[in-house]
Amino acid sequence: MAAGLEQLKGLLQSLGELKDLPLNRESLESLIYWRDVKKSGIVFGAGLITLVAISSFSVISVFAYLSLLTLFGTVAFRIFKSLTQAVQKTNEGHPFKEYLELDLTLSHEKVQNIAGVAVAHINGFISELRRLFLVEDIIDSIKFGVILWAFTFVGAWFNGMTLVILAFVSLFTLPKVYENNKQSIDTYLDLVRSKLTEITDKIRVAIPIGNKKPVAAAESEKDK
Repeated sequence: MAAGLEQLKGLLQSLGELKDLPLNRESLESLIYWRDVKKSGIVFGAGLITLVAISSFSVISVFAYLSLLTLFGTVAFRIFKSLTQAVQKTNEGHPFKEYLELDLTLSHEKVQNIAGVAVAHINGFISELRRLFLVEDIIDSIKFGVILWAFTFVGAWFNGMTLVILAFVSLFTLPKVYENNKQSIDTYLDLVRSKLTEITDKIRVAIPIGNKKPVAAAESEKDK
């Protein structure tokens, strides 16, 4: 449980440091931290509507209707701008010229960086699962079992798409909340983590099974 709180704190800090990522740093920071309320509202609203639609209809139907709606809007705007230029006898060029000239290609280095980060996380995830399922440390495995047991209730209450929607909403809320209340959140997380660590150490002393030693015991051995 203490490890879970540590991971939660690390997740919040990672979300708070998204602005330091080299990939789309400005756009990510602007969207997630609501620097531009209008732009963030449009992206958040469009994404939420899309996810809700997918939860009610098939992905193919949602994609087809959204694509048709987008295509209808761009064609109508293109015709409108062409007629306006013809009437006003101006030559402003293609209305979407700015977007047509955007470089959307992925560089080899960027792909390698993304793949390297993904592989590192996957390897770490697999190693952690192996450690937990094969009971390298019985306390950690028991805590993992409790978490899995709690997930059975989560699965009974929510389906997968609902969890995706909740995750999307959290992406646009948690970073801003953490940014505005970083000091108090860190204080409470550290307090809860220290209490859980203390309880875990007592359990390890009562059930001396596993390779890891309690923090207090390890410190006492060092003093000797």
